[in-house]
Amino acid sequence: ADVVTSVSELSEGAKRDLLVGSISLKYTQSNSVGYAINGQMIGVGAGQQSRVDCAKLAGRKVKIWYLRQHPKVLGLKFKSGIKRQARINARVRYIEGDFSEIEKKTWETQFEEIPEPLTEEEKNEFMQSLTGVALSSDAFFPFRDSIDVASKLGVSFVAQAGGSVQDTQVIEACNEYNMAMAMTKQRLFHH
Repeated sequence: ADVVTSVSELSEGAKRDLLVGSISLKYTQSNSVGYAINGQMIGVGAGQQSRVDCAKLAGRKVKIWYLRQHPKVLGLKFKSGIKRQARINARVRYIEGDFSEIEKKTWETQFEEIPEPLTEEEKNEFMQSLTGVALSSDAFFPFRDSIDVASKLGVSFVAQAGGSVQDTQVIEACNEYNMAMAMTKQRLFHH
C-alpha cells in the first residue's frame, strides 16, 4: 500500500487496525466500511447503496461503543438484580435517548435513581476525545463525504483501494483532517 497523504506515518497499531478492518470487510456484503481501534472492530456498515451511508451506519456503532465509556454512562446506578444484558441494553438506550413515553417509564424502573439525560452537547464533547481510529473501505471512496463523516469519529488512519476519478479530492479531505491514508490497490468488493 502507498501512503498518499501529507501525514505519511502509520504506526504499527495503525497498520494492525487497518489490516483488521480490511480483513473484516472482505467477508461483508458490499458496499462496506469499517472502523477499528486497538485490534478490534468498533463499527461495520455494509450492504448499503452508497459508501457514505456505510460510513454513517458504522459510525453510529462507533459512537455507541465510545459513549458507553462516558462518565455519565459508567455512573448509571442500576437496581440490584438487573442482569448484565439488560444493563447493556439500558446503557445503549440511554446513549440513544430517543424513548417513547411508555418505553421511558419501563426503562426508568431499572435504576435506583432516574439518571439525568446525556445531552447532545455532552455526547459531542466526549466524542472529540476519540482519536487513533482506523477506517477501512472494501473499495475506493468515490467522494470526500465519507472522510467528512469519519472526521467526527476520531479517525486518524484510512485504507482504501483508490482508483476513483475523485481520488485527489479524497486525499485533500484527508489532508485537511490530518489523516494518513493508504491506497491498497486491492478491491475487496463482492456481492
